[in-house]
Amino acid sequence: MAATVAVEYWNGGSDGTPTKTSASTFRFRSDDSPATINATNPLVIPSTGNNYSYWTHIALAISGTFTEVSNIRFYSDGTIAWTLGTDGKVVRGARDSGDQGCPEASYEVATGTSGTTGDYLDDATNGHTYYNGQTTPTADVTSDTSGSPATIDSSTYSSADSTKAVVLQTIVDTDATAGTQASETFTFLYDEI
Repeated sequence: MAATVAVEYWNGGSDGTPTKTSASTFRFRSDDSPATINATNPLVIPSTGNNYSYWTHIALAISGTFTEVSNIRFYSDGTIAWTLGTDGKVVRGARDSGDQGCPEASYEVATGTSGTTGDYLDDATNGHTYYNGQTTPTADVTSDTSGSPATIDSSTYSSADSTKAVVLQTIVDTDATAGTQASETFTFLYDEI
């Protein structure tokens, strides 16, 4: 038998205890509802500086009958074809060493000003504490490719569980172009025996 592996989004709840929602798609938003696909609270182009989506925790939920699932990796196609402006990009939380994913015990509810901007992952006061103390707390997801995926979780799972989560956020600059952007694909890899 093979493992059943589903993408799950962590949001809401409380720090260390997220609400988990299984879904195959998500939307970067200016609120903490990534699995809700509608036009409510879209990303806002700032008049100065940058605006941010609320950060999004994305993990894999493993279930079914299997021996082991391990080596959870994440990558993009190497480009984000969105018009996010000069300093605009999609970033993930980054650790100086080891797994890049956030354990559930270190989950933090996304914060910000709903409808306008999220707090930046790297913000010293309101950022994600699992990442913002690192030398390089974020990485551009276009650097995570099929040839060089980010290791999100090196753990070995032998029973149903949730993996560590990749934490993603979009940065929007003043010269971004308004409008709905094309879909992008992010990919998880894992080993199973």
